Amino acid sequence: MFGFSVYLSAPITARTKNRVARLAKSGFEGVFTSLNLPEDDPSVLLQRLTDLGSECRGLRLELTVDISTVALERLGISLDKVHELTDIGVTQLRIDDGIPMPSVAKLSQQMGIALNASTISKQDIELLKDSEANFDNLEAWHNYYPRKNTGLEENWFNQRNAWLKENGFTVTAFAPGDSDLRGPVYATLPTLESGRYQHPLVAAITLLSNNVDNIYIGDEDLQVETAAQFDSYFRFDTLLLHATTEIDLPEYLTAGDLVFHQRPDVARDAVRLREGRSLKEKTIEPANIKERVRGAITLDNKLARRYEGELQLIKRSLPADPTVNVLGYISQNDLDLLDACGANQAIQLVF
Repeated sequence: MFGFSVYLSAPITARTKNRVARLAKSGFEGVFTSLNLPEDDPSVLLQRLTDLGSECRGLRLELTVDISTVALERLGISLDKVHELTDIGVTQLRIDDGIPMPSVAKLSQQMGIALNASTISKQDIELLKDSEANFDNLEAWHNYYPRKNTGLEENWFNQRNAWLKENGFTVTAFAPGDSDLRGPVYATLPTLESGRYQHPLVAAITLLSNNVDNIYIGDEDLQVETAAQFDSYFRFDTLLLHATTEIDLPEYLTAGDLVFHQRPDVARDAVRLREGRSLKEKTIEPANIKERVRGAITLDNKLARRYEGELQLIKRSLPADPTVNVLGYISQNDLDLLDACGANQAIQLVF
């Protein structure tokens, strides 16, 4: 499942509601928020949470709330009365380490509970079992890390997640956003340090390859184009790559719904699109012969003989070749996605 974040430091405005609706339409299924805002008026926070819960219910979105024992006390809500939160649309609580495991087990009989993925121990799991926790309602969530150089190391992260899954947990982690970055640091909100400044979709794909089940965007928003890329990739398994042109394109490349595929044998230096040669309609004359920098879109001309018509997306900068025309370039924002193209990956070029 994929979700996004809405924080309660500001009111739930019409703009917020439009953003929630837009991301829901793009295939996102959950919302994350936090009540750990000690500087805010408790009554104001509860009203904002109520407003957000109403939006989530209307759009059938799950709503996970980060909560601590201190925050619950400030809000006047006890662990015995969590129905006061479920009544306004909260479907899951992400709780801190201060709540005893027997209490967690009791809560898991009533609603979804997310535990801290980094701190769950074997002893905690035994206590949960002894207390008859409903493991169907238990998940393990990693934190996001606002400060640069504090995000998790990938190998440790992968091993930790494998252990959590062996013990029956689904695992959730955060990918960065690329719009409305959350202050005061504004350095994105990823779980993995390696993902901090990556394209959000690349960061998400990396998380999936590291034993993660569910991914939430830590920052408040994605650009419209990025949200569409998430929708295309996870609903249709197709990478949308935005591109610009330098010379006139063959007509078949301008068909907006044309989907290419990387060959099953993945090349080191380029994404080779297997449909290229079969689509060639006429002789391709040499044109725009120049250095093929990373992100270049190339078309082999008649001098390439049997390779004439081959289409490539360049992953590693290469020198000019008289047999290869440079048609244009993948957008700078999407360059990281070239490295996410696996065997047979479906790709759609958006000019």
